[in-house]
Amino acid sequence: MTTITATKTINVFIADPLSEDGIFPLRQEKDLDLNVIIDTGLTPEALMAKIADVDVLLVRSQTTVTREVIEAAKSLKLIGRAGVGVDNIDLAAATEHGIIVVNAPDGNTNSAAEHTIAMMTSLARHIPQAFNTLKNGKWDRKSYVGVELKNKTLGVVGFGRIGVEVAYRAKGQRMNVMAYDPFLTEERAKELGVTKATVEEICAAADFITVHTPLLPETRNLINKDKFAMMKDGVRIINCARGGIINEDDLYDAIVEGKVAGAALDVFISEPATDHKLLTLPQVIATPHLGASTIEAQESVAVDVSNDIIKFYKTGTVTNPVNMPSIPKELLAQVEPFFELAEKLGSFLSQITGEPVQEINLSYAGEVANYDVRPLTSNALKGLLSKNHGNHVNDVNARYLSERIGMKINEHKTTTAKGFTSLITIEVKTANETHTVAGTLLNGLGARIVKVENYVVDVVPEGHLLYIKNTDKPGAIGRVATKLAEKNINIATMQVGRAQVGGTAVMMLTVDNVVKDEDLTFVGQLENIDEVKAINL
Repeated sequence: MTTITATKTINVFIADPLSEDGIFPLRQEKDLDLNVIIDTGLTPEALMAKIADVDVLLVRSQTTVTREVIEAAKSLKLIGRAGVGVDNIDLAAATEHGIIVVNAPDGNTNSAAEHTIAMMTSLARHIPQAFNTLKNGKWDRKSYVGVELKNKTLGVVGFGRIGVEVAYRAKGQRMNVMAYDPFLTEERAKELGVTKATVEEICAAADFITVHTPLLPETRNLINKDKFAMMKDGVRIINCARGGIINEDDLYDAIVEGKVAGAALDVFISEPATDHKLLTLPQVIATPHLGASTIEAQESVAVDVSNDIIKFYKTGTVTNPVNMPSIPKELLAQVEPFFELAEKLGSFLSQITGEPVQEINLSYAGEVANYDVRPLTSNALKGLLSKNHGNHVNDVNARYLSERIGMKINEHKTTTAKGFTSLITIEVKTANETHTVAGTLLNGLGARIVKVENYVVDVVPEGHLLYIKNTDKPGAIGRVATKLAEKNINIATMQVGRAQVGGTAVMMLTVDNVVKDEDLTFVGQLENIDEVKAINL
């Protein structure tokens, strides 16, 4: 990003209530001419009427920053979200209009982790229920016999910042901790003193289960009827993350049926949830989305965003961006054609790799090696991580997220492109696997995948693909085509590659529809077929 020169008054509009201590950095800033305007509780129409000359908009969760609001803000350069989520900000519209969006991803980590532990302890000891009984004039010691946390197993589903902090605290209670995260490696788990596990293994073994994943298509209803059936009788459930990760209807049934001993909930699919049926169950305790509601957290997130505003106007950079920042026009013209290719290559690898990636090696060869390739690496990482992180990962935070989970990132440049004008090769390593894909841009023809593992191919990286490893023997291609025809799956294109006659070969098929898991199974059972994976680009 280029340096921003502030030659006029900078209007900072605060649309939601924020801690005065949190915005103190803006108040005491001497080098910049900041005009702090506080006007909260506005309707979208009222906000649009007041935002035309605003340079910075600062919000929490109450104000929705829509495309219409962004388009009404003719001078807007930065939107600050004093908190983690940015669901209330139209990121696409902000990026389209060249507006940087920043948040405070670490400000409420401690608060959310402490709230999770408080909810778990309250659930184990029936503290809210016992208190209500006492408030109603009854001294009842027999109805609220609880359980200890010591020596119990806590399953942490989602092992990011908050999940790790919860684990630290649970170990302080002398609990055994199992953790699941798509990017958690055995080495990292050992370092943190937890047991790496699958969601299914956690369901089978844990006495308490807490969820700390983002709400993505892959995590929506992650804990459902089938998962409850795997659990121990008497398991206890905690959700202080996002409503929708746990299927609320299935949770209700599991409690009524006696499978789940109790649940502690801070979040719901639809909020406010004052009349939710789960609240009718005596085994359920709940709070109204208070995970980040501490004085310290409220102050911390506001301070973080305030400092990022100042940093932006002094240096042109920010610490916690959540969308693509401005890229110098000269650089953009050079590398922009490679953006989509790099992301598609990363996405391809994410879908053929079955284990957490520990290391990624990116090689830029030929003309592309003459450019600043950092934006391309970010796009490749975005493609690699988006399978599990969804919209939370973008061009800017992809490197940060990768490094945070312990992934090693190596870039290499060479002028030798092996017959191509430019060639991008990406290799990922896990504890047990290594996978490689390479791509290029062909003049007039666009992006191509030209190598998968050690096999030369020529595949357009878009649509629905099938990646098939097979033994190079007569009839393999025909059997695959016949089986797909039986399943009414039309093959649009086919590429085959082999290293040697009679050895292992690959088929890369473009098909017209998403291939179902059961159809993949049928193809995988064919003679001389070793591996089949569906890839959607």
